[in-house]
Amino acid sequence: MEQTWRWFGPSDAATLAHARQAGATGIVTALHDIPYGEVWPIDAIRQRQALIEADPAMGLKWSVVESVPVHEDIKLGRGDLDRLYDNFRQTIRNLGACGVRTVCYNFMLILDWTRTDLAAPLPGGGRALRMNMHELAAFDCYMLRRKGSERDYKSDVLQRASEWFETTPDTSKERLLANIMAGLPGAFKRYDIAELREVVAEQSSLSHDRLRENLVRFLQNVLPAAEEAGVTLAIHPDDPPRDLVGLCRIVKNADDIAFILDAVPSANSGLTLCTGSLGANPANDVPAIARRFAQKINFVHLRNVSKDPDGSFMESEHLNGDVDMVSVVSVLLDEQQRRRDAGEPAALLPFRPDHGHELIDDAARHTHPGYPVIGRLRGLAELRGVMTAIAHQRGYRLQ
Repeated sequence: MEQTWRWFGPSDAATLAHARQAGATGIVTALHDIPYGEVWPIDAIRQRQALIEADPAMGLKWSVVESVPVHEDIKLGRGDLDRLYDNFRQTIRNLGACGVRTVCYNFMLILDWTRTDLAAPLPGGGRALRMNMHELAAFDCYMLRRKGSERDYKSDVLQRASEWFETTPDTSKERLLANIMAGLPGAFKRYDIAELREVVAEQSSLSHDRLRENLVRFLQNVLPAAEEAGVTLAIHPDDPPRDLVGLCRIVKNADDIAFILDAVPSANSGLTLCTGSLGANPANDVPAIARRFAQKINFVHLRNVSKDPDGSFMESEHLNGDVDMVSVVSVLLDEQQRRRDAGEPAALLPFRPDHGHELIDDAARHTHPGYPVIGRLRGLAELRGVMTAIAHQRGYRLQ
């Protein structure tokens, strides 16, 4: 499997040298400075490639785009859709012309991945990302003041939410808003509470069926260009895999994934298997999902979570959580070998250690939340060890 590393571009405190020293050879990045819905010019793509490949001795290449953002108007089915589809198609063509052939994308409304705590303490030091349901409920019910929000939470969670809101200083409430917005990449708009309240009130009226229709229409419009360009679009599951502050989520489980892949059948429509996102739902059997959709997996995020009964969860060590990571890796290596035996051109599966704990001096680097250097280095090393052991046992070639 191809070891990759997410890099947020030249301003990222986690450098390309860090990626290579961690053992990665593929870079996962995007042109975050380009506004959502605009075309990524070939020159800009090639400039980013040249930066990644500037030192031939490092042997790095741009392997995966994460992500080409899907404009909110496409998700909502409004506005100048023809222009937005045209721009997305042209971006895909430009990436294909530059040899970048895997694009991760998501269809989450407004918010990307969402956590309430970006610095949850770990035993012995270090920090992790965490979702506390009572804090999410406090944010939803008492800060957003979304109509009917109380119906989405259990009574014990609401009680703790009320206590948290009554006893928590304003600075911590402001930090909670910042934490919830932290998953948005690059320069995408950050809302204050009044702005977010207005947007959520507007978009929470969108039904699951209508959001699915908008996703299907998007795929119908862009997949032909992806097929022509030799680019695969790999949808990322919702994180967390549940409706959030009244906003519908439609990539939560195996049934959702099957619907998407079947609705617009294409060899260029696939899945980003994110074990941490799917693993946050106790009903999701992640190894079984990996087996079911193995032939449609084009990119992999390997991350683990430890769940609480109330729906809260903590991002755990890569090999120490509720997801059976060894079984997932075993499925992926079997699929990679199947592709090799079949002579498929894109047999090597790119994966990255999705997120990591802040360890040792990671906090001093001020990297993007969830993307410290040492924590990801540790995760990649652990995953590499699992892969090496399984590959050796089965006689597979890793690279």
